[in-house]
Amino acid sequence: MRKQLLKWMSLGSIALAVLLFAVERAAADDDDPPSRVARLAYTNGNISFNPAGTDDWVAAVVNRPMTTGDKLWSDDRSRAELHLDTAVIRLSDHTGFSFLNLSDEITQLRLTEGTLYIRVRRLGDDETFEVDTPNLAFSILRPGRYRINVNEAGDATIVAVRDGQGEVTSGGSAYAVHAREEGVFNGTDQLDADVERIRYDEDEFDQWCNERDRRDDHSVSSRYVSDDVVGYEDLDEYGGWRAVPEYGNVWFPHTVVVGWAPYRYGHWVWIAPWGWTWVDNEPWGFAPFHYGRWVAVGGVWGWVPCPPRPAVVTVAYVRPVYAPALVAWVGGAHWGVGVAVGSAPATGVAWFPLGPRDVYCPSYRVSQTYVTNVNVSNTTIINRTQVTNVYNNVYVNKTVNVTNVRYQNQTAPNAVTAVSHQTFVSAQPVHNNLIRVGQKEFASAPVAPIAPAVAPQQRSVLGAGAEARVRPPSPILSRPVVAKMAPPPPPVSFVKQQEIVRENGGRPPAISELRRREPENVEAPRPNIKMAPPIRQGPAQNAPMNRADIPQGNANRPGPAQNAPMVRPDHADRPAPPNAASQPNQSTRPGNGAEAAGNSSRYNDRPPSSQPGNSGANNYNAQREQKHQQELQDLRTKQDQERQKVEQQQAQQRQKLDQDNVRRQQQQTAQRQQQQTDQRQQQQVEKRQQQLEQRQNQQLQQLEQRHDQQQQRVEQRQQQEHQNPAKQDKAAKQDKPSKSDKPHR
Repeated sequence: MRKQLLKWMSLGSIALAVLLFAVERAAADDDDPPSRVARLAYTNGNISFNPAGTDDWVAAVVNRPMTTGDKLWSDDRSRAELHLDTAVIRLSDHTGFSFLNLSDEITQLRLTEGTLYIRVRRLGDDETFEVDTPNLAFSILRPGRYRINVNEAGDATIVAVRDGQGEVTSGGSAYAVHAREEGVFNGTDQLDADVERIRYDEDEFDQWCNERDRRDDHSVSSRYVSDDVVGYEDLDEYGGWRAVPEYGNVWFPHTVVVGWAPYRYGHWVWIAPWGWTWVDNEPWGFAPFHYGRWVAVGGVWGWVPCPPRPAVVTVAYVRPVYAPALVAWVGGAHWGVGVAVGSAPATGVAWFPLGPRDVYCPSYRVSQTYVTNVNVSNTTIINRTQVTNVYNNVYVNKTVNVTNVRYQNQTAPNAVTAVSHQTFVSAQPVHNNLIRVGQKEFASAPVAPIAPAVAPQQRSVLGAGAEARVRPPSPILSRPVVAKMAPPPPPVSFVKQQEIVRENGGRPPAISELRRREPENVEAPRPNIKMAPPIRQGPAQNAPMNRADIPQGNANRPGPAQNAPMVRPDHADRPAPPNAASQPNQSTRPGNGAEAAGNSSRYNDRPPSSQPGNSGANNYNAQREQKHQQELQDLRTKQDQERQKVEQQQAQQRQKLDQDNVRRQQQQTAQRQQQQTDQRQQQQVEKRQQQLEQRQNQQLQQLEQRHDQQQQRVEQRQQQEHQNPAKQDKAAKQDKPSKSDKPHR
C-alpha cells in the first residue's frame, strides 16, 4: 500500500512539473511580439505621424516601422505609402489613418477621412484584413486592388473593388462587393447602399498607384529575396546583385561614401514591444537592416538576404520574421551594455552588424520558438541546434557578455560604430556624432548579444522627425469608426511604459506585463469604436445586378428596396456620377458586358494599364514594355560591373595604405629616436589618406552622375516611344532595309 502511494505521488509530481512547464511555455509564447510590422516606405508633402501611446505629432520619417496604435495624417497635396509583407497601403491627401491592430494574422485599419488604395498580394485562410470607416467595416476576402474613400462629413463611404472581393458590414446588414464593382454607402446607423459596375474614371492618385504597382511588379530583387520581406522593392534602384561563393547572391548598395558601414547612417528609436529599433536614412534602408545579414566581401559591405519564397509553400517554410536591428553590442565597462539604469555609461554605446553565421538574440522577452524562427528565417547558414545552444547560454544561463563566441564581423575593418549615451537615446543622427575609438579596444572587448539596458526618453519614441507642421482636425482625430472585429485595447501610454521599463532594469517589458498595467476599465467600450451589430437574417433587400459573372438571387447582398439613384458623397477626387436616367447603357461602359465578365481572370494578373477599360490601355505595348525593362536591367548590370571594379580598386588602395601605415607604426616603436620624423611622416600619411578619400568620393560621385545621365537618357527615349508609339513603329519599319538593298562600301 505504501509503495502504491509513493508511486502515485511520483506520478503526480511529474504531472505537476509537466503542467507548470506547459503553462510557462504558453506564457512565453504569449509574450512573443508580432513577426511583422508595416514600413513607411514613401512620403510626399506634409505627412504627420503620431506614435502609439503618445499625444505628440511629428513629421513622418521614411523607414519608420509602424505597428498597432500608430497614426498618420496626410495633408493637402500629400501622399504616403506603407508596405506590409503581403500588402501595400497608399494614402491620398486629407486622409486620416491608423492601425487598430497589426498582428501575424490580423490587419485592421482605421480610416476616418480621405482615400486609401490597398493592394493585397496574398491572403491566407486564417488571415483577416479589415478597413473600418465611420459608417461601415469593409472586410477584404480575396487578394486584389481596392480603393476606399470617406467623405469629409464622415457619413458616406465609397468602396471600389478593381479586382478581388470584399464585404461591407454595418447596421445589421452585409453587402458583397465583387470584382469591378463600386459600392456607395450613405448614412450611419442605417446604410443606404448602391452597388454597381465600377467607373474607370481614374484620377491622379489612381494613376500614381498604378505606376507604383508596375514598379513593384518588375522588381528584379524578387528573384533573390523572399517577397515576404518588407522593403525589397527598393533594392533594384540603389544597388546590384552579385554571386559570392559561400553566401550565394549578395546585394551591394551603391553608396557614394567612402568607408560606409551598415547601421551607421540613421538613428535609434524605441518602439514597443521590441525596444531599441534602428531607422536608416537611405531610401532603400529597411529590408537590409531588419532581415538577413551583412558581410564584408573584398572590403565592401554586402547584404545576404533571406532565401526566396518557394513556389510551393510547405509547413517547413518560415515566413521571414522582422527584427528591430540585427546587431551585436560591444560590452565591458566602457560601453552601455550592462550599465545600471540611471547612470550614464563611461563612454557610450557601440555595436556592429551580425554576419550570416551569427545568432540574433532579442532583448525583449520571447520564447525559444521565436528565437529559432527569427534566425532560421533570416539566414540559411544558422541551424536550429546552434540557435538552441545560444538560447540556453543567453536566456537560461543569463550570460550578459559572451567571450567564447567569435562574431563574424567583430574584427572586420570599419564594422563597429560607437556613439554617446545622449546621442543613442535622443534619436540623434549617428554618423554626425560618432565616437572615434581604436580597433584594438573593440577587438579586446567582450560582446553582448542583447541590446543595452538603457531606458528611453520621450524623444526616443518620437524619433528624428521635427514637430509636425500640420495636425489632423480634432473632429477627424476623435471620429469613431465601425468595427466588425473587436480591436485590442489602446496601447499603454509611454509615460506608463517608461515607468515599467525602469522597473524592469532598462529592458523592454513583456507583453503580458503591459497587459497587466492597462487601465482597469479596459473592458469598457472604446469611445472611437462602434461594434457593428449582428447581421440580420432574411432575404436580400434588393435584387442583384444583371451580371453574367454574379449568380442571381445572392442572399448576401441586402440593400434598399428602391432602385432610385443614391446620393454619392461629395469628394474632390471622386466626382458624383450623373443621374440614373442619363447614364449610358451598362453594356457600353468600359469593362462591362458578358465578354468582359467572363474573361475577368485573363486580366487580373496584368499591369493596370493593360486591363480592359483602363485609360492607359491604348498606349500600352507589352513587347515594348518588356524591351524597355530589359534595357534598364542591362544598363544597371553594366553600371554595377563598372562600380564593382572601382570599389575593388579603392579597397586595394585603402588596404595598401593601411599596410604602409602599420609598417610605419612598427618602425616608430622600434626607433624611438626618430619620433619627430615619424610624426611628420604620419601627418603626411593622414594627409594622403584624406586626399585619397576625397578623390575616391569625387570618383564615386562622378560615376553616379554619369550613370544617372545614362539612365535618364534611356528613360527619356522610352517615354518618347510611349507617347508616340505609332510614329516609332512606323519609323522603325522605314529604317529597316529591304532585302534588295545592298550596303554601301
